[in-house]
Amino acid sequence: MIRSQLASPKISVSKPECSLVRSHRSRCSAPPTSSCSRCEFAQQAYRINRAGKLPLLVDADHGYGNALNVKRTVEELETAGVAALTIEDTTLPTSYGATGPTLIPIAEGVGKMKAALAGRQDQRLVIVGRTSAMAMTGVADTIARLKAYEEAGVDMLFMVGVKTRAQLDAVAAAVRLPLFLGGAGAELYDLDYLSARNVRVCLQGHLPFMAAVNAVHETLKALRGGTPPADIKAVASPDLMKQVTRQADYAKWSKEFLNAGLSGG
Repeated sequence: MIRSQLASPKISVSKPECSLVRSHRSRCSAPPTSSCSRCEFAQQAYRINRAGKLPLLVDADHGYGNALNVKRTVEELETAGVAALTIEDTTLPTSYGATGPTLIPIAEGVGKMKAALAGRQDQRLVIVGRTSAMAMTGVADTIARLKAYEEAGVDMLFMVGVKTRAQLDAVAAAVRLPLFLGGAGAELYDLDYLSARNVRVCLQGHLPFMAAVNAVHETLKALRGGTPPADIKAVASPDLMKQVTRQADYAKWSKEFLNAGLSGG
């Protein structure tokens, strides 16, 4: 489904045609500092794919090391069932004494993209070359990097930090592959404009995760403050809980395979 999205003139703006996962916050309770290991990440992708049906797009950061590590990362994530993954050219993890994020040389980035492609077993797996150069080194370096990754053979190009139409126009005119945006500026949120610039995916941040964190925090705070459980209103309904836990499926299987009824609500 994700590969077909690349050929479609339609744009996905964080809609549920696919699911995007980053595991630092949800598994490690940490900001995105590459503190989560490749194995932890692949395991989380597997669990999500085990429970859901949507194609899974994952942010694989820098591939957890050099180009050989990137190849292994792709192999592990593909085995876990992901449909697409991004590999970026940021220097990660952060070096001792660093005063801010930096980028690896373009040649090293190209090596990582080629290694990612070499690690792919199924050609339907989408490999996305990613750069944050727009916010760090500007338009010219962004274009140079994306053209190099395009030449290396990736399927899609991901930019973080594009804020203006002039920036996006310059990149769209210089590359051929479908574009993927993260952290886009407010003036870019026009679907017809984005589609005309060959943008096929535009993320809208981590709002679902942030909303979930806030809901848990507010509920625990209310309970600690003495609010009776029956007075907590912003909770999932019994019907929604049955839907997300596939209650009907398990009731059917319990009857079919165990000749038993499934208790619980």
